[in-house]
Amino acid sequence: MSLFRKKDLAAMLAQAEDGGKGLKRTLGAGNLIALGVGAIIGAGLFVRTAAAAGQAAGPAVTLSFIVAAVGCAFAGLCYAEFAAMIPISGSAYAYSYVTMGETVAWIIGWALIMEYALGAATVSIAWSEYLNKLLGGGIPYEWSHSPFESITDTAGVLHHGIMNAPALIILLLLTLLLIKGTQESAIVNAIIVFIKVAIVIIFIIIGWQFIRPENHTPYLIPANQPPVLDGAGKVVADYSGAFKHGWGGVLGGAAIVFFAFIGFDAVSTAAQEAKNPKRDMPIGILGSLVVCTILYILFGHVLTGVAPWTDFVDPLKGREASVAYAISTYMTGYGWLATAVTVAILAGFSSVILVMLMGQSRVFYSMANDGLLPKVFSDLHPKYRTPYKSNWILFVFVGAFAAFVPGSVAGDLTSFGTLFAFVLVSAGVWILRVKSPGMERPFKTPLVPLVPILGAVICLAMIFALDAQTLKVAFAWMALGLIVYFAYSRKHSKLNEGA
Repeated sequence: MSLFRKKDLAAMLAQAEDGGKGLKRTLGAGNLIALGVGAIIGAGLFVRTAAAAGQAAGPAVTLSFIVAAVGCAFAGLCYAEFAAMIPISGSAYAYSYVTMGETVAWIIGWALIMEYALGAATVSIAWSEYLNKLLGGGIPYEWSHSPFESITDTAGVLHHGIMNAPALIILLLLTLLLIKGTQESAIVNAIIVFIKVAIVIIFIIIGWQFIRPENHTPYLIPANQPPVLDGAGKVVADYSGAFKHGWGGVLGGAAIVFFAFIGFDAVSTAAQEAKNPKRDMPIGILGSLVVCTILYILFGHVLTGVAPWTDFVDPLKGREASVAYAISTYMTGYGWLATAVTVAILAGFSSVILVMLMGQSRVFYSMANDGLLPKVFSDLHPKYRTPYKSNWILFVFVGAFAAFVPGSVAGDLTSFGTLFAFVLVSAGVWILRVKSPGMERPFKTPLVPLVPILGAVICLAMIFALDAQTLKVAFAWMALGLIVYFAYSRKHSKLNEGA
């Protein structure tokens, strides 16, 4: 049996139109743009912006957003072609199954777990941080942080985390909403999106008056930048690496803030639930990407202008809940805005988690339908027609990660999974253009093969800009995936039935 046996496109499309037995088609173009914006504007903007500025890019985090956006734009055009042409759930997994074969499809499906499942875990951890900020630090450090995290307070007392309980609670509530139904989830998401976009715009408008030019000078982190220390004298940020200062820092920052763009591709996982996917999928994917890119660049410029970027790596200053910290510390008279931003961020994070969990359950649904995962992942609720068993299994996995693993680890692994998916989707568009040039394409990626090549190259560059530890863990995860594939999935694949 070939390692690169492919799924027939006609059979795949027939599977999507299975006489009402599958997922319900309830989403329009507006719903899809809202899903995209709902997934994109969240932890990436409110948490990773400050993290990228403090760890690698400084004020030039705005340039990091541009680099990441360009890579996303090329990949987004490729996603739009595939989503319109192959309107089924599964996203990059389904596309690679048709173009590059089962083994590559499995690899990308396994990598998508890092994108969606770990993405949901990362954002739930950020949700917990902002809830604690809203409550004035009322949640004990021990019950809102991973066992692998610790902090020394101003009195010199060392605190160790036990588990992140708030993150677990929000994951449970959103899992219950997803089981109830896609349309209900989309309505809740649309309301949340309106609120959080309004708050982002308000912050940009008001914060612009508080920008201090000295905070943007120098714009790039200098090579001789001294490390930042915490209260106990421990180094929390070092700038000696190639991707930690200067233009290298801009690329390193792009790899970090890339997490902020995850979401437009999650729109493609809902293709099987779109009313008119051939028209609406490109609108949803590219429309949400354009809206968010503009807001990101403006937001990053204001945030690093209001507060010094070095504050964003200091655990006793703005490392956690950085936006609320910047407002309350440097924007006198706007304490109400800090509270409003925190409430909007909590709501916004909720919508991101919702879309991430939805995207992952749909990928699992497709993989189980193909026999690569156990059938339990594709079982639909008898009343709501949602993959409810997959949702519950996902809650256990994501919940364990959110409760016991630091958010920074999950965030960088999420970026790896996403970038890897983008590389293969970009390559897949080119491959299918060569092998099946006559296939109907309701939306066409322009300038093929230039756009797919640029998308793949830029995303590969951002992968290598991630830190070495993240890459080691990511490749170990991918190796585990291959073991699972050859031990279980390959034997149970439905392609064996036709072999």
